Amino acid sequence: MEAAGFHPSVTDEIASMSMEGYSMATGGIRIKVPETEKDAARGLVESLLNEESSDTNEASLSQE
Repeated sequence: MEAAGFHPSVTDEIASMSMEGYSMATGGIRIKVPETEKDAARGLVESLLNEESSDTNEASLSQE
């Protein structure tokens, strides 16, 4: 997030790491950005998730 020019703060990372293998059970790690950066940050995350999903689908197709 910082490399993309955002100003994030990370919360709940200690609680998440205190239960090995259960980070999602504790709510995961939260990354917060200022309200003024919210829409752009969400767009970045969504584009990265879409890119990852696309890469995974292409890898599956090439293995068939």
